[in-house]
Amino acid sequence: MKIRRPSPPAALAVTAVVGSLLLSACGGVSSAAGKDGGKLEVVASFYPMEFLTRQIGGEHVKVTDLTAPGVEPHDLELTAKQVAAVQRADAVVYLKGLQPTVDKAVAQSHVKHAVDATAVSPLVDHHLDEGGEDENEAHDGEQGHEHEHEGATGDPHIWLDPTRYAAVARSVGAEFAEIDPANAADYQRNTDDLVARLTSLDGEFKKGLADTDTRTFVTSHAAFGYLADHYGLEQVAINGVDPEAEPTPSRMAAIQRAAKENGATTVFFEALVSPKLAETVATDLGLKTAVLDPLEGIKEPDRNDYFSVMRQNLTNLRAALGAR
Repeated sequence: MKIRRPSPPAALAVTAVVGSLLLSACGGVSSAAGKDGGKLEVVASFYPMEFLTRQIGGEHVKVTDLTAPGVEPHDLELTAKQVAAVQRADAVVYLKGLQPTVDKAVAQSHVKHAVDATAVSPLVDHHLDEGGEDENEAHDGEQGHEHEHEGATGDPHIWLDPTRYAAVARSVGAEFAEIDPANAADYQRNTDDLVARLTSLDGEFKKGLADTDTRTFVTSHAAFGYLADHYGLEQVAINGVDPEAEPTPSRMAAIQRAAKENGATTVFFEALVSPKLAETVATDLGLKTAVLDPLEGIKEPDRNDYFSVMRQNLTNLRAALGAR
């Protein structure tokens, strides 16, 4: 995922807007009752957080998604209207470290009920050198090809592991029940239903990826580390945080070795990023291309959702890995 820090003017603008709103606000979070017909006003930072919010909140919430459909979340720069929405929200559901302008707005708004996904599913640093020449050194002493670094930003794509996503769902459900105890039973029921669906999806992935010709796949950038760790796969990433940067010659050589040694067949690119780099690398390596969607945003949310896209990812992975 390409994580861009806001330019100084953008950061100052967010600070100024938040500051002015704080001066004009009466302070604190008001009761949900009386706001939008008694519904909780919830702000979600981007699609995976918005999906959880709607599934768990149901008819009791009014959701504002800060990131429009089809837009990469790290490109977000908050408008004054969006900062105002954060300020007046009963709750904010976000992933700290992914969108700096959202982090700043949440911190300076003093929203009482802010659910940070990383608080219940700590981030892991997934190394770019997976499958490359420095793999043994990079993973020395690690279990499951992962290593938690204190203070590191880490890989933000926790929602691509259904079990981690379920942990975030439970946290959201508990927070809604605390804010709105009159509807706590509904939030609990919706949370249980969503967790059950995620548990079923996890089972589908485990079964579908249990027996394959290869366990290695090549992707345009390191977005699928949690998925790979959880299902015993090996992600070979062309790039780390920037999926469109040109890989170095040494990196290309490492990818080529890893692909040949492990029988990789496909270079995956993602739905919201140009496929040109993946197509170039695939041509150079004599491999196919296909989409593996990191679900940062969905272009047509009326036609697709988290579950349909994840199942398409499973289908594409099974084809690339030679699943039986």
